[in-house]
Amino acid sequence: MDFMNEYRRWLKYADEETRRELSGITDEREIEERFYKSLKFGTGGLRDILGAGTNRLNKYTVRKATKGFAEFIKQSGEAAMRRGVAIAYDNRRKSRELAENAAGVLAANGIKVHIYKELMPTPCLSWAVRALKCQGGIMVTASHNPAKYNGYKVYGEDGCQITLRGAEIIIEKINSLDMFRDVKKSDFD
Repeated sequence: MDFMNEYRRWLKYADEETRRELSGITDEREIEERFYKSLKFGTGGLRDILGAGTNRLNKYTVRKATKGFAEFIKQSGEAAMRRGVAIAYDNRRKSRELAENAAGVLAANGIKVHIYKELMPTPCLSWAVRALKCQGGIMVTASHNPAKYNGYKVYGEDGCQITLRGAEIIIEKINSLDMFRDVKKSDFD
C-alpha cells in the first residue's frame, strides 16, 4: 500500500473531523505509521489505537469490518438477517460512536439491530445474543488495553467470540471492500 496515496485519499473522502485530524499531522513518519497497512481483523475482531488512518481503529475501519460481518450474515439468508445482531459498548472513548456506526452499517444491509441504550459489559452482550436468538453480536471494548486503544469484537450466534473459520470468512469479505466506495450506512437515528 502506498501510504501517501492512501493518506491523500482519506483527505479527499473522509468526513471533516477526520480530515482536520489528518491535516494536523506534520511528521511523515506518523502518516506512514497510520497508513502503511490496514488494521488486521483477527479471530476476536479489531483492536488498536484510536485515530484516523487505515492502521487505526476509527469509524471507517469499524464500518468496513461491519460490512464484512454483514456479508457473512447475509450468506446465511433472510432468516439470519431477521434474527439480527446485538450490539453493546463500554465506557471507552468513542465506544458509543463506534457501536452506532456498526448499527448503521448493519441496518443499511437489511440486518436487524438490537443495541443497548447504555453501557454494558461483555457478558451482557453474550446474554443478549442468546436471549434474543440473534445471528451474532458486536462488542465495542478494548478490555484491558491502555486508554488510547479501543476494540471491536464479533460474536457468533452462541454468544461466544466468532470461530476461527467464521473470522476467516469475514476477513475475506473485508479484504474485498473499499471503505469509501463499498460501505454504506444508515443514519443512526
